[in-house]
Amino acid sequence: MYSSRAIRTPLRNRKIGAVIPEPADQAGHRKPRGSRGGRPPAFHEVDYRGRNVIDRYFNQLKHWRGIATRIDKLANIYRAAIVLHAVITWTTTSSDMT
Repeated sequence: MYSSRAIRTPLRNRKIGAVIPEPADQAGHRKPRGSRGGRPPAFHEVDYRGRNVIDRYFNQLKHWRGIATRIDKLANIYRAAIVLHAVITWTTTSSDMT
């Protein structure tokens, strides 16, 4: 899904490097086509690990009902809730490390 041409092409047009691994089934479909199958997409494993951290944080952020449902209509109040969540997460994570 994330590795489709429809996702990669707009990213490439905007000069954004995609950090999306190629699924095994897509690689399998590309291989029998030989040179007509195109080259495999670039994948940087270290960058992908960083993407995983961001994905997990957004998942955690969505557990706050007000943020997940966008109850606040004003952008600055919504942003303040996100900043508050980030500070709480950072302080609880920092205290766990010491």
